[in-house]
Amino acid sequence: MSGRGSATAPGGRGARAKILPTFLLLLGGLYAVLPLLWVLFAATKGPEELFTTFSGWPSFNGGFTGNVSALSDYGDGRFWLWMLNSLIYAGGGAFLTVVVSAAAGYALAKYRFAGQRLIFGALLAGVLVPQITLAIPQYLLLSEVNMVGSYWSVILPSVISPYSIYLCRIYAATAVPDEILEAGRVDGSSEFRLLWSVAMPIMTPGLVTVFLLQFIGIWNNFLLPYIMLADDNRFPLTVGLYSLLNRGASQPALYSLVITGSLLSIVPIIALFLFLQRFWRLDLVAGGLKG
Repeated sequence: MSGRGSATAPGGRGARAKILPTFLLLLGGLYAVLPLLWVLFAATKGPEELFTTFSGWPSFNGGFTGNVSALSDYGDGRFWLWMLNSLIYAGGGAFLTVVVSAAAGYALAKYRFAGQRLIFGALLAGVLVPQITLAIPQYLLLSEVNMVGSYWSVILPSVISPYSIYLCRIYAATAVPDEILEAGRVDGSSEFRLLWSVAMPIMTPGLVTVFLLQFIGIWNNFLLPYIMLADDNRFPLTVGLYSLLNRGASQPALYSLVITGSLLSIVPIIALFLFLQRFWRLDLVAGGLKG
């Protein structure tokens, strides 16, 4: 009896020891999901029942579609203009960031030149600088060239991303073999041809990661467009919904529109992530075939 008890005791203690970490993970997951669930349920309620604790299960056919219709009618479709602006800012800024970061990261990884360590050190210092502290200097610089208030005033400050360049530098150093570049030079390929035709395809998974991170960062950016833009026809979703929220203080019915707009603003991010996920899968398959 004593032997059987001593044999089962360690297993019992091990099972109990796993309960606390599992509980903490579930608690953390619930904490992260609860705000999203609240937005999802609140977007299906009308203005008169928005702040009620429980008014029945959500109605996606009635409440949600009604809120979407009211949001679309607000300001002659102003919300969808904000959505388009966010796509322009995030898509254009992320694309230009990928181009600049890929070229800069590749150069830092594969070339040796005077001041390389100094540039890389400055790059690492730039990663540590919060971007929010640069908004006012960027505004002052762009105001000198009369670009404040334009689309470029939001896109250009995001093009140079120290963190994106750092990621591309690390990925180029580890993923692009020097032997392939040397073989291309022997065959007479130009340096630009090596970057575009050899390095870029190999770096695609890393560039997709940079694009996704930068897209999400610009999409969620509030302070920079808030400082740069005064015309609400050029507002992104973040600033547009904030202005709508401010008007809700005198018109409580607008709160439902803000919540519905917040829910709809998540859809492009989810769609982009699902679309770009195949590039990571292709990289894993390619790695398995090479192995």
